[in-house]
Amino acid sequence: MTRQRYIALLRGINVGRAKRIAMADLRQLVGELGGTEVRTLLNSGNVVFSAPRQAPAALAALIQDALVLKLGVAARVMVLVSDELDRIVAANPLLPVATDHARLLLFVFSDPGAPALLAPLAAAHWAPEQLAVAGQAAYLWCPTGVLDSKIAVAIGKLLGDGLTSRNWNTVCKLQALCAGSVKE
Repeated sequence: MTRQRYIALLRGINVGRAKRIAMADLRQLVGELGGTEVRTLLNSGNVVFSAPRQAPAALAALIQDALVLKLGVAARVMVLVSDELDRIVAANPLLPVATDHARLLLFVFSDPGAPALLAPLAAAHWAPEQLAVAGQAAYLWCPTGVLDSKIAVAIGKLLGDGLTSRNWNTVCKLQALCAGSVKE
């Protein structure tokens, strides 16, 4: 059976006092679900693992259910295939303007209709911020800071918990982790 590398992104994990999960417990949970070569990055719900080829949405649902049943934490989970992450990274149209990758965000969606919902936001003028939507991802450049981003607030109001974001530094580390070139 062919195995594939996947990235699971858990929404809202270890932010403040809510939804606390030890990364060792998260690695164990993914391993018990059949994941191998399970690695986590940072303390915020980023998991890279190998598993038999299957639909990312099915894997996301499996992890999401197990989080509640085994760890008592309800969190939305989005799963990407490693080559999908590679395409998302390569497609980022905001890299030429983003001078600080901590202020460049990638949004990943659980709903395939989300990019169409974001099209009006992407067409609006938000200077100095910029929003681009490409495929199943959105890219947000927040030069004055993520916490002050008007676009991030608008996206959150529009999509609720149907999305999660990571800054570009984390995205690049996850890509490297998939390739096996980053330590936990």
